[in-house]
Amino acid sequence: MYRWGTQYQSELWYPLRKGSPQIGTGSVIMQDATKTIRINDCGLAEFLDIAAGFGTNGFGFVVTPNVDHLIRYNEDATFRDIYQRADFVLMDSRFLAGVLKLMTGLQMPTCPGSDLTAGLFESVIGPADDVLLIGGTASQAASLRKTYDIHRLRHYNPPMGFVDVPHELEACLRFIEQSGSFRYCFLAVGSPQQERVAYLLKLRGHARGLVLCVGGAINFLTGVERRAPVWIQHVGFEWLFRLVRDPWRLARRYLIRGPRILLLLPTLQWKLVGSYALERGGSPAHAGLEGGANSRPSHSETETPDDTLNHPEHKAASAVTARQWEP
Repeated sequence: MYRWGTQYQSELWYPLRKGSPQIGTGSVIMQDATKTIRINDCGLAEFLDIAAGFGTNGFGFVVTPNVDHLIRYNEDATFRDIYQRADFVLMDSRFLAGVLKLMTGLQMPTCPGSDLTAGLFESVIGPADDVLLIGGTASQAASLRKTYDIHRLRHYNPPMGFVDVPHELEACLRFIEQSGSFRYCFLAVGSPQQERVAYLLKLRGHARGLVLCVGGAINFLTGVERRAPVWIQHVGFEWLFRLVRDPWRLARRYLIRGPRILLLLPTLQWKLVGSYALERGGSPAHAGLEGGANSRPSHSETETPDDTLNHPEHKAASAVTARQWEP
């Protein structure tokens, strides 16, 4: 069984045959490479309603899988553990949803993280709401405050590589936890760093509010990067638009790493789970996703933040090596 902090390496061989012998030395080979990915059966409009009613008394975190995430999900047991404990898993990629429909006939609803982020700022967040932005620049935070008239938006930009430096990771976690109850916390520090932060917040059990792993969505929202025209987004070729505009940065991701998803998809199983029944101001009811909000590790009433830092699972979580988080 995989545990936080242990070294893990996987090798995936194609074509996969049931009962194939293990190949390789010093590696964990996935003999049963079929994995089930649970996706919430709700699109953008429905999840905006869910997010609007989430409240600040509970905790939940949102992940938005795209092609790159699913490749990492297959290869990295640590990342897979985090995804399985997310409270909401929303399909980010219209391209991937289209491929799945062609290959399996499955009609997968999409809720792109960039659209979700824009929708929350434009139609849900009010001037007096407590909002946290982790990542991005001070000028981007100022732009969001001014554009959307948000008076209580707090910003923290951790240094590059912070998840692998214990005191920097701890500083980021404490900034979020000591901010009190927030309505939304946007983690814009890239994957898999943002997913790790979200999971550690859940494990420690002190943060209250809805945490969203949004990657580069803040860059689109503040005009730092131009997003593809709507018609290109809807036909699933936003990735191509981005590649043409920034080939040096994105060529490896989209042209070398990305096509592996076509070989990976036949090894995955997909399960659509119902949206969550929410009590106003509360946390999501468990609806089929492993590690939903109700499964957050509990702590005693007298346990302090420092006690939580000494929790065995947290110590192990903090010990994950830099190599494990490389794409």
